Amino acid sequence: MLRASRRGPIFGHHLIALLLVVHLLLGYRELRDARYYRDDPLLKRVLGLTRVPDVATICRALAQADPRSVQRLRALSRQLVLDRLQALAWPRLTLDFDGSVIHTSRHAEGSAVGYCKAKKGARSYYPLFCTVAQTGQVFDLLHRPGNVHDSRDAQTFLAECLGRVRAIRPDTRFEVRLDSAFFSEATLATLEAEHVEYTISVPFERFVELKALIERRRRWTRIDAGLAYCELDWKPKRWASGARFVCVRKTVATRQLGPLQLDLFVPHALGHEFKVIVTNKAVSAATILAFHNGRGAQEGVFAQLKTQCQIDYVPCRRLVANQIFLLAGVIAHNLGRELQMATRPVERRTTPKRMALWSFHELQTLRRTLFARAGRLTRPQGELTLTISANAEVQSEIRRHLQALQAA
Repeated sequence: MLRASRRGPIFGHHLIALLLVVHLLLGYRELRDARYYRDDPLLKRVLGLTRVPDVATICRALAQADPRSVQRLRALSRQLVLDRLQALAWPRLTLDFDGSVIHTSRHAEGSAVGYCKAKKGARSYYPLFCTVAQTGQVFDLLHRPGNVHDSRDAQTFLAECLGRVRAIRPDTRFEVRLDSAFFSEATLATLEAEHVEYTISVPFERFVELKALIERRRRWTRIDAGLAYCELDWKPKRWASGARFVCVRKTVATRQLGPLQLDLFVPHALGHEFKVIVTNKAVSAATILAFHNGRGAQEGVFAQLKTQCQIDYVPCRRLVANQIFLLAGVIAHNLGRELQMATRPVERRTTPKRMALWSFHELQTLRRTLFARAGRLTRPQGELTLTISANAEVQSEIRRHLQALQAA
């Protein structure tokens, strides 16, 4: 899918970026791991090179890159996702926005000490991601230091993402899901101006009157055995206009404090957990709750990005180099999803939670079944041939992918 050529005595930044994408697709983490495949003839052919650059050359090229290189790579990452969204005529698209912490043990440029329970005092980056729920791909990201609030520059980033997707899908209905860190009148105004449907969690700690209003509430409408809801006639005092606030009450078992008498039956006391969601969707409270809870799938995307695309690794001290490595990990993740979408039909219908329309395999599964296969490149009768073990399952899987890609 990606081809490049070497021109001149120096490896260009585009070749280094492509090498990093392949590096991460193969499952390697640190830059010095490139020495394990530098003599692989198949990888040289994919890169269009006769020699793979060594670690020192990769580090030098990353050190010489500039912010314009980062912006071009970021635009390429967006375009790969836009091409897929343009090819699929879906009536609605759901975008999720959230940040994810990337820790570093070194003093990296642009990093800062932020709040994190897991690694207190560690320096970190805190990029803001925009993901597409239907494809599980990362559409765009905003790189930020680790000491900023979740909502830092979020409104501008949100409007830019919506504008770029709407430019290719003007007839599509857009939906946005956000957590409580993004709750503000300005955020709601931005979403209303963009004519999108949204659900946003409401933070209790910032509104004492909201907590008191819920505690005094006596009439709740049942959703199921453990869930009930009510709609609140409330808005923050300084807001010019109101919105639809849906409060959900969940029945939970409370933990008993103190010593336990294990030889006796100990009954569980029941309590309640509350969640308030602000929305402009004109659907039932149960549908709103299911839709908003579906944003938990984004955490699964972050987990795969960190464990299988290595975005939690900060390889360099320079900010631009770390941004390029992060974008290479995002592109590797998106290409893994794109390969599966191009070779398999849609497997799910749209659900209230807006689950991905494909049942995706993880990248490590693709590595085991397709990428990390022992083989040999030969030229019988002058024709370049890749020979691998005669496994019927592998043969069937490779042929299926080749037929689907040729048809596409």
